[in-house]
Amino acid sequence: MPSLLYGYGVMARKKSKSKGPAFLTFNVDYEDGSVTSNRRVPNELLDQTFGAKLEDLALNAILDQDNEIAQRSGQRRPKIKKITRV
Repeated sequence: MPSLLYGYGVMARKKSKSKGPAFLTFNVDYEDGSVTSNRRVPNELLDQTFGAKLEDLALNAILDQDNEIAQRSGQRRPKIKKITRV
């Protein structure tokens, strides 16, 4: 047991590898000229395994977010003109 007292025979833990960011951010331009910056879209909604484009997946996720916001606030958002990844 003396070897454990002096630090011999004890291994250090491996550092866990980060999985990367959980979100991607996008700037959204609306048809009325308004802009929202840094809209977060979860990576799990941006799965490209079936060949869909990242922008199309992000657009659908942001549209869902806008619809949820509109239901809660009672005010509809204008149509999205374009989105750009930050």
